[in-house]
Amino acid sequence: MDLKFAVGLPTVGQFGDVRTLTELAVSAEEHGWDGVQLWDHLLYDEPGWPVASSTVAAAAIAARTERIRIILTVVLPRRQVQDVAQDTAAIHALSGGRLTVLGIVGSVDREFTEFGLDPDLRARGRALDDGLDRLTGLWERWGVGRIPIWCGGEWPRRAGLRRAARFDGAMPAFAGQWPPGRPVVADVAAAAVFTRELAGRPVDIAVEGATPVAGRIAPYAAAGVTWWVEALGWWRGDLADAAARVGQGPPQP
Repeated sequence: MDLKFAVGLPTVGQFGDVRTLTELAVSAEEHGWDGVQLWDHLLYDEPGWPVASSTVAAAAIAARTERIRIILTVVLPRRQVQDVAQDTAAIHALSGGRLTVLGIVGSVDREFTEFGLDPDLRARGRALDDGLDRLTGLWERWGVGRIPIWCGGEWPRRAGLRRAARFDGAMPAFAGQWPPGRPVVADVAAAAVFTRELAGRPVDIAVEGATPVAGRIAPYAAAGVTWWVEALGWWRGDLADAAARVGQGPPQP
Protein backbone atom coordinates (compact mmCIF):
# COMPACT_ATOMS: atom_id res chain seq x y z
CA MET A 1 0.00 0.00 0.00
CA ASP A 2 1.41 3.39 -1.01
CA LEU A 3 2.16 5.98 1.64
CA LYS A 4 -0.29 8.89 1.60
CA PHE A 5 -0.09 12.23 3.39
CA ALA A 6 -2.76 14.13 5.31
CA VAL A 7 -2.84 17.40 7.21
CA GLY A 8 -4.03 16.96 10.80
CA LEU A 9 -6.24 19.89 11.83
CA PRO A 10 -7.31 20.70 15.39
CA THR A 11 -10.80 22.16 15.72
CA VAL A 12 -10.05 24.24 18.82
CA GLY A 13 -8.42 27.57 19.69
CA GLN A 14 -7.12 29.45 16.65
CA PHE A 15 -8.25 26.51 14.52
CA GLY A 16 -11.75 26.52 16.00
CA ASP A 17 -13.42 28.16 13.02
CA VAL A 18 -15.05 26.31 10.11
CA ARG A 19 -13.89 28.88 7.55
CA THR A 20 -10.30 28.59 8.73
CA LEU A 21 -10.40 24.79 8.57
CA THR A 22 -11.95 24.86 5.11
CA GLU A 23 -9.33 27.24 3.73
CA LEU A 24 -6.52 25.09 5.12
CA ALA A 25 -8.10 22.02 3.52
CA VAL A 26 -8.47 23.76 0.17
CA SER A 27 -4.81 24.78 0.37
CA ALA A 28 -3.86 21.19 1.23
CA GLU A 29 -5.56 19.96 -1.92
CA GLU A 30 -3.87 22.63 -4.01
CA HIS A 31 -0.44 21.71 -2.60
CA GLY A 32 -0.54 17.98 -3.20
CA TRP A 33 -1.71 16.53 0.11
CA ASP A 34 -3.89 13.42 -0.05
CA GLY A 35 -6.20 14.16 2.88
CA VAL A 36 -7.17 16.19 5.92
CA GLN A 37 -7.90 14.81 9.38
CA LEU A 38 -10.23 16.70 11.71
CA TRP A 39 -10.40 16.45 15.50
CA ASP A 40 -13.73 16.04 17.33
CA HIS A 41 -14.41 18.09 20.46
CA LEU A 42 -17.24 19.83 22.30
CA LEU A 43 -15.03 21.41 24.95
CA TYR A 44 -11.31 21.81 25.45
CA ASP A 45 -8.94 22.19 28.38
CA GLU A 46 -8.10 25.82 27.70
CA PRO A 47 -10.87 28.13 28.99
CA GLY A 48 -12.32 30.47 26.42
CA TRP A 49 -11.02 28.63 23.38
CA PRO A 50 -13.55 28.34 20.55
CA VAL A 51 -14.40 24.82 19.40
CA ALA A 52 -15.66 24.22 15.87
CA SER A 53 -18.03 21.47 14.78
CA SER A 54 -15.96 18.88 12.96
CA THR A 55 -19.09 17.62 11.19
CA VAL A 56 -19.90 21.05 9.77
CA ALA A 57 -16.25 21.54 8.82
CA ALA A 58 -16.17 18.18 7.03
CA ALA A 59 -19.27 19.13 5.03
CA ALA A 60 -17.77 22.49 4.09
CA ILE A 61 -14.51 20.85 3.03
CA ALA A 62 -16.42 18.27 0.99
CA ALA A 63 -18.19 21.05 -0.87
CA ARG A 64 -14.99 23.03 -1.57
CA THR A 65 -12.63 20.21 -2.59
CA GLU A 66 -12.60 17.53 -5.27
CA ARG A 67 -9.78 15.11 -4.49
CA ILE A 68 -8.56 14.93 -0.91
CA ARG A 69 -9.87 12.36 1.55
CA ILE A 70 -11.67 13.72 4.63
CA ILE A 71 -10.73 11.77 7.77
CA LEU A 72 -13.43 12.71 10.28
CA THR A 73 -12.73 11.85 13.91
CA VAL A 74 -15.92 10.89 15.76
CA VAL A 75 -16.18 10.41 19.54
CA LEU A 76 -19.03 7.98 19.07
CA PRO A 77 -19.71 7.18 22.77
CA ARG A 78 -21.01 10.72 23.37
CA ARG A 79 -23.03 10.99 20.16
CA GLN A 80 -26.40 9.74 18.96
CA VAL A 81 -25.52 7.05 16.44
CA GLN A 82 -28.47 7.73 14.17
CA ASP A 83 -27.40 11.38 13.83
CA VAL A 84 -23.83 10.34 13.05
CA ALA A 85 -25.12 7.87 10.45
CA GLN A 86 -27.21 10.56 8.75
CA ASP A 87 -24.45 13.19 8.84
CA THR A 88 -21.70 10.88 7.59
CA ALA A 89 -23.92 9.50 4.82
CA ALA A 90 -24.54 13.07 3.65
CA ILE A 91 -20.85 14.03 3.78
CA HIS A 92 -19.93 10.82 1.99
CA ALA A 93 -22.37 11.66 -0.82
CA LEU A 94 -21.40 15.34 -0.95
CA SER A 95 -17.70 14.44 -1.22
CA GLY A 96 -18.20 11.79 -3.88
CA GLY A 97 -17.10 8.98 -1.57
CA ARG A 98 -14.06 10.69 -0.01
CA LEU A 99 -14.97 10.22 3.68
CA THR A 100 -13.22 8.05 6.27
CA VAL A 101 -14.66 7.85 9.79
CA LEU A 102 -12.14 7.60 12.66
CA GLY A 103 -13.97 6.21 15.69
CA ILE A 104 -12.45 6.92 19.12
CA VAL A 105 -13.47 6.84 22.80
CA GLY A 106 -12.50 10.49 23.36
CA SER A 107 -9.76 12.12 25.39
CA VAL A 108 -11.58 14.79 27.42
CA ASP A 109 -13.59 13.46 30.37
CA ARG A 110 -15.45 16.77 30.77
CA GLU A 111 -17.11 16.19 27.42
CA PHE A 112 -18.91 13.33 29.14
CA THR A 113 -19.38 14.48 32.73
CA GLU A 114 -20.68 17.95 31.86
CA PHE A 115 -23.42 16.43 29.72
CA GLY A 116 -24.49 13.67 32.07
CA LEU A 117 -22.60 10.87 30.32
CA ASP A 118 -20.49 8.11 31.87
CA PRO A 119 -16.78 9.01 31.61
CA ASP A 120 -15.55 5.51 32.51
CA LEU A 121 -13.16 4.38 29.76
CA ARG A 122 -14.39 0.80 29.77
CA ALA A 123 -17.97 2.00 29.41
CA ARG A 124 -16.88 4.26 26.58
CA GLY A 125 -15.13 1.35 24.88
CA ARG A 126 -18.27 -0.76 25.06
CA ALA A 127 -20.31 2.17 23.76
CA LEU A 128 -17.88 2.62 20.86
CA ASP A 129 -18.13 -1.06 19.90
CA ASP A 130 -21.91 -0.95 20.04
CA GLY A 131 -22.02 2.37 18.20
CA LEU A 132 -19.84 1.15 15.34
CA ASP A 133 -22.04 -1.91 14.88
CA ARG A 134 -25.17 0.23 14.84
CA LEU A 135 -23.55 2.78 12.55
CA THR A 136 -22.61 0.22 9.90
CA GLY A 137 -26.04 -1.37 10.26
CA LEU A 138 -27.79 1.93 9.56
CA TRP A 139 -25.56 2.63 6.56
CA GLU A 140 -26.44 -0.78 5.17
CA ARG A 141 -30.16 -0.31 5.83
CA TRP A 142 -30.12 3.09 4.13
CA GLY A 143 -28.12 1.89 1.13
CA VAL A 144 -25.11 4.08 1.89
CA GLY A 145 -22.00 3.30 -0.12
CA ARG A 146 -19.06 1.79 1.73
CA ILE A 147 -17.52 4.31 4.14
CA PRO A 148 -14.12 3.23 5.50
CA ILE A 149 -13.78 3.10 9.28
CA TRP A 150 -10.55 3.51 11.22
CA CYS A 151 -10.26 3.21 14.99
CA GLY A 152 -7.96 4.91 17.45
CA GLY A 153 -6.06 3.32 20.29
CA GLU A 154 -3.01 3.86 22.48
CA TRP A 155 -0.14 1.44 21.97
CA PRO A 156 1.01 -0.72 23.77
CA ARG A 157 -2.59 -1.17 24.95
CA ARG A 158 -4.34 -3.59 22.64
CA ALA A 159 -8.08 -2.85 22.90
CA GLY A 160 -8.23 -0.07 20.32
CA LEU A 161 -6.22 -2.01 17.75
CA ARG A 162 -8.32 -5.13 18.28
CA ARG A 163 -11.31 -2.95 17.43
CA ALA A 164 -9.51 -1.51 14.40
CA ALA A 165 -8.76 -4.99 13.07
CA ARG A 166 -12.51 -5.48 12.55
CA PHE A 167 -12.64 -2.54 10.18
CA ASP A 168 -10.40 -0.75 7.68
CA GLY A 169 -7.57 0.84 9.60
CA ALA A 170 -5.99 2.09 12.80
CA MET A 171 -4.61 5.41 13.93
CA PRO A 172 -2.72 4.54 17.10
CA ALA A 173 -1.29 7.01 19.56
CA PHE A 174 1.83 6.26 21.58
CA ALA A 175 2.78 6.89 25.20
CA GLY A 176 4.73 10.11 25.62
CA GLN A 177 3.88 11.17 22.09
CA TRP A 178 2.12 14.46 22.79
CA PRO A 179 2.58 16.73 21.06
CA PRO A 180 3.40 14.51 18.06
CA GLY A 181 7.01 14.72 17.01
CA ARG A 182 9.32 12.19 18.66
CA PRO A 183 10.17 9.32 16.29
CA VAL A 184 8.30 6.15 17.27
CA VAL A 185 9.20 3.89 14.35
CA ALA A 186 9.70 0.73 16.41
CA ASP A 187 6.39 1.21 18.22
CA VAL A 188 4.60 1.91 14.93
CA ALA A 189 6.00 -1.27 13.39
CA ALA A 190 4.85 -3.35 16.36
CA ALA A 191 1.36 -1.82 16.30
CA ALA A 192 1.08 -2.37 12.53
CA VAL A 193 2.11 -6.01 12.77
CA PHE A 194 -0.31 -6.65 15.65
CA THR A 195 -3.26 -5.05 13.85
CA ARG A 196 -2.68 -6.69 10.49
CA GLU A 197 -2.05 -10.14 11.92
CA LEU A 198 -5.28 -9.90 13.88
CA ALA A 199 -7.18 -8.59 10.86
CA GLY A 200 -5.74 -11.24 8.56
CA ARG A 201 -5.74 -8.76 5.66
CA PRO A 202 -4.24 -5.41 4.66
CA VAL A 203 -5.57 -2.47 6.68
CA ASP A 204 -4.48 1.14 6.79
CA ILE A 205 -2.11 2.30 9.52
CA ALA A 206 -2.05 6.05 10.11
CA VAL A 207 0.41 7.83 12.38
CA GLU A 208 0.68 11.44 13.50
CA GLY A 209 3.98 13.24 13.36
CA ALA A 210 5.68 16.53 12.65
CA THR A 211 8.29 17.05 9.97
CA PRO A 212 11.12 17.87 10.01
CA VAL A 213 11.12 16.89 13.70
CA ALA A 214 10.36 13.25 12.92
CA GLY A 215 13.10 13.11 10.32
CA ARG A 216 12.74 11.16 7.12
CA ILE A 217 9.44 9.43 6.38
CA ALA A 218 10.85 6.35 4.65
CA PRO A 219 11.33 4.39 7.91
CA TYR A 220 7.63 4.83 8.69
CA ALA A 221 6.66 3.47 5.29
CA ALA A 222 8.98 0.51 5.89
CA ALA A 223 7.31 0.01 9.28
CA GLY A 224 3.94 -0.42 7.58
CA VAL A 225 2.47 3.07 7.74
CA THR A 226 0.05 3.88 4.89
CA TRP A 227 -0.97 7.38 6.04
CA TRP A 228 1.32 10.04 7.51
CA VAL A 229 -0.72 12.72 9.31
CA GLU A 230 1.20 15.98 9.61
CA ALA A 231 -0.12 17.16 12.98
CA LEU A 232 -0.63 20.91 13.04
CA GLY A 233 -1.57 22.97 16.08
CA TRP A 234 -0.69 25.77 18.45
CA TRP A 235 2.36 23.87 19.73
CA ARG A 236 3.92 24.49 16.29
CA GLY A 237 3.05 28.18 16.04
CA ASP A 238 0.09 30.24 14.90
CA LEU A 239 -2.27 29.96 11.95
CA ALA A 240 0.23 31.60 9.63
CA ASP A 241 2.78 28.91 10.51
CA ALA A 242 0.19 26.19 9.87
CA ALA A 243 -0.75 27.70 6.53
CA ALA A 244 2.92 27.90 5.57
CA ARG A 245 3.51 24.24 6.44
CA VAL A 246 0.47 23.20 4.39
CA GLY A 247 1.79 25.29 1.51
CA GLN A 248 5.12 23.46 1.55
CA GLY A 249 3.35 20.26 0.55
CA PRO A 250 3.81 16.72 1.87
CA PRO A 251 7.15 15.64 3.34
CA GLN A 252 9.62 13.94 1.10
CA PRO A 253 10.38 10.22 1.61
